[in-house]
Amino acid sequence: MRFISGRFIGALLALSVTAAAPAVANAQGFGGRAGISVNPDQFYIGGHYESTALVEALHFKPNIELGFGEDLTTVGFNFEFVYKFPLETPWTLYAGAGPALNIYKFDDDSDSEGGLNILFGAEVSQGLFFEVKVGALDSPDLKFGVGYTWR
Repeated sequence: MRFISGRFIGALLALSVTAAAPAVANAQGFGGRAGISVNPDQFYIGGHYESTALVEALHFKPNIELGFGEDLTTVGFNFEFVYKFPLETPWTLYAGAGPALNIYKFDDDSDSEGGLNILFGAEVSQGLFFEVKVGALDSPDLKFGVGYTWR
């Protein structure tokens, strides 16, 4: 696929913010994340937004992740929903899934592919979380991440 323009990426960012707009009034917080991925083997950094519960313990958690390594730059726009399972401790377990738009930039070319993420994680009430993502379709195969949500 031809090179993706800055305008296209800007439009995607605006779309992700617009998609989150209904939940912004009840916003739970914004955060940052970092980790490693497998296939492609990369280090990634990113940011996310997390809504309050939309229904019971279901939260909207869109995020963007920038991956670097293997002579490839990856931009992932992930539109994920997570369901939280509270424990009798400060920790909460969660599981979720959502579609992704992945942009792969290599040499002087780029490609855009749709994907799907399935994720599992644990977070502490102060905001620290650990997450594992399994990718399907054209998402990275596996990601291990750590992050923090400011509430």
